[in-house]
Amino acid sequence: MQVLYEDNHIIIINKAPGEIVQGDKTGDEPLVETLKTWLKEKYNKPGNVFCGVVHRLDRPVGGVVVFAKTSKALSRLNDMFRNGQVHKTYWAISRNRPPKSEDTLTHYITTIERNNKSYASLNPKSGAKEARLSYRHIASSERYHLLEVNLMTGRKHQIRVQLSSIGCPIKGDLKYGDKRSNPDGSISLMARHIEFEHPVSHQLISVTAPVPDDTLWQVLADNVQS
Repeated sequence: MQVLYEDNHIIIINKAPGEIVQGDKTGDEPLVETLKTWLKEKYNKPGNVFCGVVHRLDRPVGGVVVFAKTSKALSRLNDMFRNGQVHKTYWAISRNRPPKSEDTLTHYITTIERNNKSYASLNPKSGAKEARLSYRHIASSERYHLLEVNLMTGRKHQIRVQLSSIGCPIKGDLKYGDKRSNPDGSISLMARHIEFEHPVSHQLISVTAPVPDDTLWQVLADNVQS
């Protein structure tokens, strides 16, 4: 487990693809429980350790995840995420180059829990939620393209389904139209950067996760034009 930032109120972790943030029906140990054990041991704390889940990443996605170490921080961070006061930047790899070098996408997303899949429509539908993101094509290799994505809403599988809808399924994401899985079961999407005002001290918190230790990710990151 890699800690990217920690103070008395919050801790920010670089989640590995394959880890779950919160418990689910698989029964696998979630990251929040691993973190509680780590905090208990590090600070030699008696009894239960408080660690609040503020937001989640899909299991096959890696990158920045924020947890709250106090109830005050959890309550305020929940409000900040809900009100769009937290700026999240993702990197995604696709085999296809997007139709425009940068664009803002608006769709209406319906999620079917039965198959754990979201569907995007260009037109409003009953029960669908508006989903908005902006993307920018920032690098290419011989066969792949790297997109930087900024979320304006937080819908289930939003980046995955919206990029797929413009012909750019994320590498390894069979659920949303890519041709082949990644060997480790991940998809080539990472929560690269997060920025927000600290819920207690009000300082600017700006944290970037390192690019995965993978040749393709490294090549594309090296090709990014600032």
